[in-house]
Amino acid sequence: MTTEVTDAYVREQLDDGLRCIGCGALMQVDDPEKSGYLPMSALKKAIDSDELFCQRCFRLRHYNEIQPVELTDDDFARLLHQISDTKALIVYVIDVFDVTGSEIAGLPRFVGQDNPILVVANKVDLLPKLLNKNRLKQWLQAELKAQGIKAADIFLTSATKPQNLDELLATIDDLRAGRDVFVVGVTNVGKSTLINQIIKASTGVQDLITASRFPGTTLDRIEIPLADGKQLIDTPGIIKRDQIAHVLRDKDLKFALPKNEIKPRTYQLNAAQTLFIGGLARFDFEAGTRAAMTAYFENNLNLHRTKLAGADAFYDKHAGQLLTPAPQITTPLVKHTFNTSEKSDIVFAGLGWISVPAGVQVSGWAPQGVSVLIRKAMI
Repeated sequence: MTTEVTDAYVREQLDDGLRCIGCGALMQVDDPEKSGYLPMSALKKAIDSDELFCQRCFRLRHYNEIQPVELTDDDFARLLHQISDTKALIVYVIDVFDVTGSEIAGLPRFVGQDNPILVVANKVDLLPKLLNKNRLKQWLQAELKAQGIKAADIFLTSATKPQNLDELLATIDDLRAGRDVFVVGVTNVGKSTLINQIIKASTGVQDLITASRFPGTTLDRIEIPLADGKQLIDTPGIIKRDQIAHVLRDKDLKFALPKNEIKPRTYQLNAAQTLFIGGLARFDFEAGTRAAMTAYFENNLNLHRTKLAGADAFYDKHAGQLLTPAPQITTPLVKHTFNTSEKSDIVFAGLGWISVPAGVQVSGWAPQGVSVLIRKAMI
């Protein structure tokens, strides 16, 4: 850079709306507690080197540290709602391992009823390889219909292990028909990782946008120019407080959020037996004949079988030790009871699920505020 980077020059750049290229936040030098902060001395160096990352992104990228910011859920929703005034293609990224937890309620209202929606089901590499992809698409179509979403197309991919990126780019280019592209989704579905792959494929630049397993990494819209003058825009992930990530310590996320193909674990259970899912959740088989029940969780998450009688005392004694990881905040597990009329999944939001047969009564327990739901079996 040829211009001398003085305090006055930095202030001019800030007044012009200088943004962090990692999370999209407006840069500022005055308040360390707010998004986009970087000390003046560091910002001078960043401008000089064209490495414009705020302090939060720098620490996240280099030290895997996460700093809280002052943005609220309403701030994220407001930023997303601005899309409804535009004509654009909406790329709706969902986590295929956590479909229920990655739903955005009322999405068409947020992004405009007339804007086409391309659904990108990310993290397909986490599901067992034997899963029939066409059947998965049909299952997703039914789930989306229940949300009031008629998808222009459904695309299965993995942002971390892309094998069909060219096909995805061609689909996006075809559906956008010369319009801008907005990428939307809840936190932790892999939006920023996916966009980084698109940038890398298009320009060769690697890991431009800050991506991590921590919720709420992208703080404002990030605009990437397209060849025809339009833009691909990464939007902040809507934070869903009912996901397990929000009650975990940062160091425990690796035990709960899967990174590799899930190995299903099947248990032959009798009524009055309990499965503890680490110290994070619990599954009770309350009534029904002996049956096979299959658990889909991070492979390193310990599952422990015991008797239903005495399960409360067992948890109180072993949570955080034999049953680990445990929630960050000491909070009782809350019980949710279900009676199945068909093969179903009992879903622990953001953590995984247990597939159960028809005709049984089961209960799922999770920390207060974390959802436990029932759905038609995915697999």
